[in-house]
Amino acid sequence: MSQPLRLGIAGLGTVGIGVVKIIQQQASLLTMRTGREISISAISARTRKKDRGVDLSAYDWEDDPVALAKRDDVDVYVELMGGSNGPAKASIQAALDAGKDVVTANKALLALHGQALAERAETAGRVIRYEAAVAGGIPVIKALAEGLAGNRISRVMGVMNGTCNYILTRMEATGQGYNALFDEAHKLGYLEADPNLDVGGIDAGHKLAILSSLAFGTQVDFDGVELEGIQRIELDDIRAAADMGYRIKLLGVAQMTGRGLEQRMSPCLVPANSPLGQLEGGTNMVVVEGDSVGQVVLRGAGAGEGPTASAVLGDICDIARGYRYPVFGQPAGTLQAAPRAQSTLPAPYYIRMALRDKPGALAKIASILGDAGVSIHRMRQYDHVDDIAPVLLVTHKTTRAELDVALDGIGKTDVVTGAPVALRIESV
Repeated sequence: MSQPLRLGIAGLGTVGIGVVKIIQQQASLLTMRTGREISISAISARTRKKDRGVDLSAYDWEDDPVALAKRDDVDVYVELMGGSNGPAKASIQAALDAGKDVVTANKALLALHGQALAERAETAGRVIRYEAAVAGGIPVIKALAEGLAGNRISRVMGVMNGTCNYILTRMEATGQGYNALFDEAHKLGYLEADPNLDVGGIDAGHKLAILSSLAFGTQVDFDGVELEGIQRIELDDIRAAADMGYRIKLLGVAQMTGRGLEQRMSPCLVPANSPLGQLEGGTNMVVVEGDSVGQVVLRGAGAGEGPTASAVLGDICDIARGYRYPVFGQPAGTLQAAPRAQSTLPAPYYIRMALRDKPGALAKIASILGDAGVSIHRMRQYDHVDDIAPVLLVTHKTTRAELDVALDGIGKTDVVTGAPVALRIESV
């Protein structure tokens, strides 16, 4: 039997405690599957005396995660604190410099500093594993780095934030508006401390940037992700989409084109009968398209103690078995800084606007759309309320550039109130 694999765990929140529980409850199973005992040497968290519902007395305590990362009796540093800088970044750097492998669930850190950390890990001859950073318990990192390594990936897309999917599906199911469901999600503990990370699409954008790097062999470029959250989605949008056979999802899409790398995270309409359209609640789904394999759909729990801790243990077990490969699937020095590109592929769009009750108002809108090269496929106008009429349009396929010209022109008229809402209708 090989020597035990000794862990130092920083962060004892939901995921950290989930990892401790699995190691305590499944010790013999982990040993049988890896050929090594997996043990915990020491732990660290912001508060030592907090009752976490599990016995931690057998482990040494370190107040400073950097000190934990440097300990001689730690082989793998497990960072579960979160945060794109501060102690998380400093302790991971310290662990690599001290010759430790790293397992983390920190998507923000990897999305913003992934290239530098990958170079640092390779210089030190160590690995960083991060299955838990993207889509919770779904093994999408392993799928891209290992199972689909023989494919040229053409597109990666998916629903990668369970909180947004929960809010949108609950709006449809209950008939409640966005604000009410936002409050419900907050009470259930689904929202980050900064809720905009969830509803603003930032959390999901971090994940998309990581997947793009793995899929296309590029340097992680979170700043290149076009971000739009779900805050402007109203119940009328949910109902109108359903009437047309669609559902609204916060959808991430990444694809490499001749112009560069497209990365966008935004609300889209998807066919209600598609796998993405049928996704309910806090579940995540990632769709990968490769030249040899075709389309692969990965679905599962996107967050929570059990699923995320399961992903962390999967990485730990791989290190125990001796599995080693570069952080983003190929040597960091070969990762390209891809040019940023906006989508030019034509698609139909859903547009909602509030039209003033003025003679010729609708004709003016149609004229502006036509002048921009945008043709109307379907239109629905609802009854006036206080001289304002909601109008819904579905366009024929058009480019986002043409649509933006039209929306800019519409916004400058005196016949609409507020900014129109425009959502891409995605083919999946």
